[in-house]
Amino acid sequence: MRYQDKNITSLTDLIDNLKQNVAGINLPIWFRGQTNSAWDLEPKLMRTPDQPSETFYFNRFKQDASIILNHQPKSEFDWLFLMQHYGIPTRLLDWSESPLVALYFAISESPDADGALYVLLPTELNKISNYRPDHEFEIPSFEDEHLQNYLPTTIARENKSKLQPMAAIAPRNSSRMQAQQGVFTISHRENIYINKAGLEETSTHTWRYIIPKEIKEDLKKELKLLGFSKFQLFPELESISEIF
Repeated sequence: MRYQDKNITSLTDLIDNLKQNVAGINLPIWFRGQTNSAWDLEPKLMRTPDQPSETFYFNRFKQDASIILNHQPKSEFDWLFLMQHYGIPTRLLDWSESPLVALYFAISESPDADGALYVLLPTELNKISNYRPDHEFEIPSFEDEHLQNYLPTTIARENKSKLQPMAAIAPRNSSRMQAQQGVFTISHRENIYINKAGLEETSTHTWRYIIPKEIKEDLKKELKLLGFSKFQLFPELESISEIF
């Protein structure tokens, strides 16, 4: 089924549309909120073409962070997760298994722009990536040997392979990631928007709901009533002031 953009009028309207659209889908479903509906689904590293390479960010972050960290990351992907956590540009894109978490991020900023809540069927995306045709309904772990082609050092070493974005499971090794029910997609060397991966006219792995700017404040109040606050999603000392 090919989905069309749908404007949302309230929290109830969003839930009703989700129930209708995911009825009968017995597959994992992920969600991502973006405060501006004009933005595509692209990782931070790929939003500015003229910025330094991933190798530069990766090596510099390791160099500067190593002396501060009490526990060193065990793998390249663990370093990437840590970089993502602290806002360093990577090829990772954050998703959540909760639509309400995604909605929080869709309305949290940009009051003068419509927001967007994206829905992703990760196993359908991975069919397009073709990372393992014999496991088409699988969402691999980042520890899977077949994801080695997505490592920063692998990409820096060779420049021929061009793989599609794919979805994978990472350890929830921080209170923030656990609170946000976080999961990731990762892009390869090419800037292929996840919402445009594969054959766009037949793609069914993602769709979105538009959040009009006029209802963002009302939705914030509704989410607050349900206990969705900055402190709940960012359970850190810096967020405590949001309670008062």
